[in-house]
Amino acid sequence: MTPTDAPSSETPSSATSEADRRFFAKPWVFVRGVPALKFLPPEGPPEIAFAGRSNVGKSSLINALLGQKGLARTSNTPGRTQELNFFVPDGYGTVEAGLPPIVLVDMPGYGYAKAPKDHVDAWTALVFDYLRGRATLKRVFLLIDARHGIKPNDEEVMKLLDKAAMSYQIVLTKTDKIKPPAVETLLAETQERTRKRPAAFPRLIATSSEKSRGLDDLRAEILTLAE
Repeated sequence: MTPTDAPSSETPSSATSEADRRFFAKPWVFVRGVPALKFLPPEGPPEIAFAGRSNVGKSSLINALLGQKGLARTSNTPGRTQELNFFVPDGYGTVEAGLPPIVLVDMPGYGYAKAPKDHVDAWTALVFDYLRGRATLKRVFLLIDARHGIKPNDEEVMKLLDKAAMSYQIVLTKTDKIKPPAVETLLAETQERTRKRPAAFPRLIATSSEKSRGLDDLRAEILTLAE
């Protein structure tokens, strides 16, 4: 798929081939949770990370993307929400049908209203160090809840990504919860708000985990980063 400046529609892209779908439909496994940089796995295949506010639907999106309901744990799982969680295809390290192996990284959710300052500071340090120093990290998909749009803590994360010079792409979640005209309005507003941000990728993707909208667009985008 050739990225453009136009936001994505909610119709799955025909650019996603059946081979692409099979790649994402294979079993994926959790490798490790990383609470500090010293526990990072060795750099290898391209890494694509997912970031977003708590309750943005990040776990649901990852599970829907890979067709596995319980792979990415939800926010009520003790200990897992404050780590970088690494997922790889089962049989990691093999290359089949010309598709390279990929590592997906579920980043800790942010935006807890009552999070202690030391937890917020630790999250910021871990995430910034990972973003700044990981050569194999190709892009961060920044998830935005379509019901709320970009919130102040999302803007803070975008500033962090800009500062780290880390390419990021906005993915709207839960678009089934608002009416189609509102989705189009939100896409246009979000496009304008991110247009001048130095590290923001111009193309937006609108998704719904519940309705499987936009998932093929997201899969195709990920595979372009792994080539």
